[in-house]
Amino acid sequence: MRELGVGLIGTGYMGKCHALAWNNVASVFGDVPRPRLVTLAEVNADLAARRAAELGFAASTGEWRDLLSDPQIDVISITTPNAFHPEMAIAALEAGKHVWCEKPMAPKLADAIAMRDAARTSGKAAVMGYNYIQNPMIRHMRRLIDEGAIGTINHVRVEMDEDFMADPAAFFYWKSEAASSYGALDDFAVHPLSLLFSLFGHVESVVTDMVKPYAERPLKEGGTRAVENHDVASILLRLEGGLSAVLMANRAAWGRKGRIALQIFGSAGSILFDQERMNEFQLYQATGRPEEQGFRTILAAPHHAPYDRFIPAPGHGLGFNDLKIIECRELMEVIEGRQGHVIGFEDGLRIERAVHAMAQSFRDRRWVDVEASG
Repeated sequence: MRELGVGLIGTGYMGKCHALAWNNVASVFGDVPRPRLVTLAEVNADLAARRAAELGFAASTGEWRDLLSDPQIDVISITTPNAFHPEMAIAALEAGKHVWCEKPMAPKLADAIAMRDAARTSGKAAVMGYNYIQNPMIRHMRRLIDEGAIGTINHVRVEMDEDFMADPAAFFYWKSEAASSYGALDDFAVHPLSLLFSLFGHVESVVTDMVKPYAERPLKEGGTRAVENHDVASILLRLEGGLSAVLMANRAAWGRKGRIALQIFGSAGSILFDQERMNEFQLYQATGRPEEQGFRTILAAPHHAPYDRFIPAPGHGLGFNDLKIIECRELMEVIEGRQGHVIGFEDGLRIERAVHAMAQSFRDRRWVDVEASG
């Protein structure tokens, strides 16, 4: 595997996650060359210089396009707000760079299609930032499903809840703008959709309801502004092969901090998982005497690869940023032309189509076939 030169655009929450991953991937896995952190781009030169010093990049710039012509840069991490993803990703691919882009692809389906097309034309690796699928617990759940440990799957429920928009007094900001997204659907529900894809395949059809807990929010300068998207969504889904599923997402759920609650029901058992307790899941198998049947807790341990690359003892736990490091390692596999456990732009577009089908279903008040939408 060859050494990679890295460029980073954006240093907010996810930008720092990407930087930590690039800084640590070689140390954690020990089987890849240490990436060169070449240039960091931010909205102005002063902020870029401060962040570059903090995050270990050799150079900085206040103009993201400077990264496109730099021959030292092989791959660009894009961690900006959603609306900027299409222009940046397409430009990077056209410049011959590999791309690691945070989710979702774009607020508009046409832009997501253009991103997919640019990836196809470039032949470069183009990977989305869906790190929850990297959890060793999720990977092992997929193995149990494939092995038939809980029989034939007949129903799936997934809920994603956080409370970062629960306070009605919180000021209006860009995540409540229609230009940014549909709200709970693409800013948020794409994460549980990535888990459904990883475990069961793509969404075939949907019917959706959405609500706005707060019709308007206060402005810092005084007055209020109407909320332009929806913070709560409830969706019935049919997955590949007609599998029944339910997805619920709420950005205004007091007390929920990082909840992705997944329930998988089969003919011979069940699996329960919650991202707030990401180092364990609950397994029920309808075997043995009924008197001893019950859920048992499976704790993350070294035999749940690649947990072993981080910690040599069971039960100590990985964290959110560790999943990003695993995702970074998988991206490096894709750049080398090998199969990686990632969601590329092709499958990312199918997730986007599902989101837009959900929005269409809400508008039309009916079931919508995903592939026929948009």
